Amino acid sequence: MNPLIGITCHHDLEYQYMLNHSYVQSITEAGGIPLLLATGMKNDVGMLVERLDGLLLSGGFDINPLFYGEEPIKELGEISPGRDDNEMELVRAFLQADKPILGICRGHQVLNVAQGGTMYQDIHAQIDGDVLQHVQKARREHLSHRVKLVEDTKLSSIFETSSILVNSFHHQAVKEVGDPFIVCGTSSDGVIEAIASERHKFAIGVQWHPENTACAGDAPSKKLFEAFVKACN
Repeated sequence: MNPLIGITCHHDLEYQYMLNHSYVQSITEAGGIPLLLATGMKNDVGMLVERLDGLLLSGGFDINPLFYGEEPIKELGEISPGRDDNEMELVRAFLQADKPILGICRGHQVLNVAQGGTMYQDIHAQIDGDVLQHVQKARREHLSHRVKLVEDTKLSSIFETSSILVNSFHHQAVKEVGDPFIVCGTSSDGVIEAIASERHKFAIGVQWHPENTACAGDAPSKKLFEAFVKACN
């Protein structure tokens, strides 16, 4: 049977749950069956881990800095405290069960913070030197900047190359990587763009949005979803 993959959703003002169709399409085209997950299901985490074959952490608002021991700076954007709490529990439970996780943009950051990692609340305010345009002024499927991949990591194995072009829509970024993750990719300004666990079957986070570029036919993006769904199977 095709693997059943839970996808977290954005929660807006307690009235509606939202998810871009590209997440669903990318999982479906890679051979998975997507199941949209509402927030506020903390008591059901054990059941979800048992029934789901994998977890996709989608993009969304900033992470509450209290989760990594900081107070908010003025550049912090809108946060989703309830969603943060729920997704941290999901990450820890799926890692403990060694079930595949793919984190995208905010999801990449949640994956890191859930394991004790830290964040830049705003890369332009907190990183010295020139920083690339990480919130591109182009369509979501446009490949904006290059990511250099670290050799002999899970991502370099999936992509079978030393660098890829990605899209970019973020003002926060991973600062210190939490155990058991390692850095798998960086942009030319040093921003961490990808992490992965070497101790789990598949636990990978990427700062860009491969669901948009996969739907537009980008080969590396498709490879990432195919590798994720294969690991879930």
